[in-house]
Amino acid sequence: MREAIVLAGGFGTRLQSVVSDVPKPMAPVAERPFLTYLLDRLGRYGYGHVVLATGYLHEKVEDYFGHEYHGIAIDYAREMSPLGTGGAMVNAQQHCHEASVTVLNGDTLFDIDHDRLCRFAEEKSTALAIVLRQVPDAGRYGSVEVDGDSRITAFREKDPSAGQGLINGGIYRVERSLFDGYGVGQPFSFEKELMQQRYLNERYYAYADGAYFIDIGIPDDYARAQQELPTL
Repeated sequence: MREAIVLAGGFGTRLQSVVSDVPKPMAPVAERPFLTYLLDRLGRYGYGHVVLATGYLHEKVEDYFGHEYHGIAIDYAREMSPLGTGGAMVNAQQHCHEASVTVLNGDTLFDIDHDRLCRFAEEKSTALAIVLRQVPDAGRYGSVEVDGDSRITAFREKDPSAGQGLINGGIYRVERSLFDGYGVGQPFSFEKELMQQRYLNERYYAYADGAYFIDIGIPDDYARAQQELPTL
C-alpha cells in the first residue's frame, strides 16, 4: 500500500490578508478546502494511507477529515510546537508502516504522475527522489541543478534576477533511513539542514515534470487557484 505524508501545519503568514481563520492547506478553493484537491489525486494513484502533519489550527483539519476520506485512511501527526519541515516529517513517520513514503507540501498542488515518481526512486535505489518544475521565475523559490544521470549537483539560493530554472516542486519520495539520527520532536529544516547539507556526499536524484503546478502561498496565486483548480 502506498503511503504519503502531507505537511499541513504552516501558518500561512503571507495569506493572512485573505485567509485567517483556517490553516493554509484548508483555505477554501471553489468552496472546497485546498487539501481535498491533493487527497483526491493521491487517491487516484493508489495511496491508501495519508498522515497529515498538522500544527496551527490543527482542529480545523481534524474536524473536517476525521480518519477517512474517500477510501483513504487518515492519521494525524500534530506538532505541539513548531518542528520545521524535517521535524514534521520525522514526527509523521511514526504513523507510517512502509519503508518508503511520498511527502508533499500541503499548500502546493503539483499534478505529477505518482507512478513515475515511485518507479524513478526504485530505479535509482535512492533514499531521496525529488520532482522538479521548470518555472519562468526560479528566483522566487531557489533552483536545483542535476547532472546527466539525474543526480542532484547543486541547490541555488533565491535570487530575483535568476530568471527561468528548475525549482523543487515540493514532492519527495523518501526512505525511512533518510532520517536516521534525528529524534522525534527535534526541530530542523528538511531543505536546508538535510538536503542541502548532504547532497554532495549522498546520491540524491531528481527529475523535471511539466505537470500543472500552483503554490497558494501568496494572495495572487490563491486567487488564480479559484479559477484553475475546478477545471483540472
